[in-house]
Amino acid sequence: MGLFITFEGGEGSGKSFQSKALYRNLDKLAIPALLTHEPGGTILGEKLARLLKYSRDTGILPLTELLMFNTSRSQLVNEIIKPELQTGKVVICDRYTDSTIAYQHFARGLDLKLVKTINNAATDDLKPDLTFLLDVPVGVGLGRKSNKKPDRFETENAAFHQKVRVGYLKMAANE
Repeated sequence: MGLFITFEGGEGSGKSFQSKALYRNLDKLAIPALLTHEPGGTILGEKLARLLKYSRDTGILPLTELLMFNTSRSQLVNEIIKPELQTGKVVICDRYTDSTIAYQHFARGLDLKLVKTINNAATDDLKPDLTFLLDVPVGVGLGRKSNKKPDRFETENAAFHQKVRVGYLKMAANE
């Protein structure tokens, strides 16, 4: 069985940069690895990601958002992550279930038990072996994103992003 590593954190915290750096280093060491991300990572997941991140004025409700993220996640876990882990690869994922708890529970206000139940159903209870939480102040993270077209989440107000950050820090303290 392989090793499942996730990178978590708010917008602009460096998840993508660090997950790619780890992947490149493993590749240099000839350690079989796969880099993926959420939402996305599969054909269906990429279509859902575009809807989740870039559809404007669609009025996506928090529960709908939760279900869409977990639809993408279920596809990714069953089509990519589990099969790659079974071959002994290190699977690196940029975001996973902690993101859903931070964004949909802490920031959007959905019930924690509901979020965890749906996450567990979508992942068939697959948990990471190791999670890196990258923490930066909200202003720093959002400032790093200012050079590109913002997605739906990046355009949320600072209070929303502060709730996400607090959620991540609470989860880390509990772990």
